[in-house]
Parts: sequence; C-alpha cells; structure tokens
Amino acid sequence: MTLGPVTDTDAAWLLGLLQAGDSFYPTGSYAHSFGLEGLVQQGVVRDRATLRDFIVLSALPALRHTDLPLAAHAWRAFGEANWPRIGELCVLSSALKTAREARAASENIGRQRAELMASLRAHPLAQEFLQRASAENWPHASAVSAALEGRVLGAPLTAVLAGMAYATLASLLSAAMKMLRLGQNAAQSLLTEALAATPAIITAAELTACEDIGWFNPWLIGSSLVFASLSGGIYAVFLLLRGTKRGEFFAYGPFLFLGTALAIISPL
Repeated sequence: MTLGPVTDTDAAWLLGLLQAGDSFYPTGSYAHSFGLEGLVQQGVVRDRATLRDFIVLSALPALRHTDLPLAAHAWRAFGEANWPRIGELCVLSSALKTAREARAASENIGRQRAELMASLRAHPLAQEFLQRASAENWPHASAVSAALEGRVLGAPLTAVLAGMAYATLASLLSAAMKMLRLGQNAAQSLLTEALAATPAIITAAELTACEDIGWFNPWLIGSSLVFASLSGGIYAVFLLLRGTKRGEFFAYGPFLFLGTALAIISPL
C-alpha cells in the first residue's frame, strides 16, 4: 500500500490532537483514575496481574461499548449541528457512568475540553456548545467534548477515537504507577498490549448503533447497579419527554423498574 504525502492540514489536526492528549494540557485527565483508586483501596486491583485484568475486562470494554461509540455519534452530530442529538448524548453519557468517580471525571474533563476549545481556538462551534449546554443544563461528558475537539481541529473520526483511547489508557496507567508502585517498563508493557487491541475496538465502535451503546461492568456491582438502573430509567423518561422514537424509550425504560426494585431490596 502506498501512502500519500502528509499535508499541512493533516499536520495541523495531528498536532492539535497531540497537544490535547498531552499531560501538560490542562483538562485534568491525568488527575483522575477512572474508578481504579476505589478498586485499589478495596484490594481488587493490587499488582500487575490484577491491573492487567482490570484493563482487559473493564477499561477496554468500556471504551468499546460506551465512550468510543458515544464520541463517534457526537462527532457526526457536531458535523450536522444536530443540537438535540448532542444534548441526548450528553445525558446518555452521564447516565452510563455508574461509578461516581468516573462520572465526576467525565464531567470535569468534558467541561475543561470544551472551554479550552472555545478559548484557545476561539471556535464558534465550541462557543455555541457551551452556551447550549449551560442554557439547557446538559451534563458535560468527556466523550462528547472529545468529539467536539476533533471537529474543531478538523480531525477524522478514526484519529479522534484513537486519541481518546490512548489518553484514557495512558491516564489510567499513570495513576496505577503511583498507586501500585508500578515500574515504567511494566506500565509501558501493559500500555503496548492494550494499544495492540485498540484498532479493532475503534472499528467496532464506529459501527455501533446508538441504541447498542452501554455495557454492564462486572467490576462495579451493588450500589453501582442500582445507580445504573435508575439512571437508565431517568434517561428513558428524558427521551419520552423529548418525543423520541418509542423503540429507543423501551430500550431504556425497563431500567427504571429494575432500579426501583433494587433500591427497595438493597441499601444504596
């Protein structure tokens, strides 16, 4: 296969994505462990082997089934200036973050990314998004803001998703190095293994329908299950009030009843 020359336009969005994924970029992503800290405190993740299990069984499936598909749909919605759809994706992203730490991280990072695009790039798309999010009280979401970032930079979808996946995995392993006293070589070995699986995950995420977004994380049980069920029900009501297609409503509606039952029979 012969590759074409790298153009100035390619270099511009590539440099922009590299800047956005750097630890020097003030999004706060490298200050969050995305739920890993709690698992370390509980002793669930305690060494290299259990950290690898967490990456393979939790982090990569979460990217495949939740964050990357959300970003893909948001990237397309921003391209069409489909603001109602963007608002729905913000709400869905928040509802699917069952762990409180992960949800707070997503909202904080999402807000920071959007504000940086509006200030550093002075881009009207980012400015309008912030205005609408504030006016309509949309929860910020890192996946949606990453898609916004990609559109502002003019980056293709696959590159945006690759940048997201790398930033998430690098942030997670950076946190693990501090909490588990993991060596740099061991962390890079795990990162290399995870990145080898990432292209297939990106391809699958690009093809995921919106109604198929979401995944039950077996690492998060108990109160997280209750929250996920209630959040799914809340999102279903949101869809109904917006006049969304009946099929989408019934895809999430059962969670409302499941969440109510779980809330009654088990303490939060």
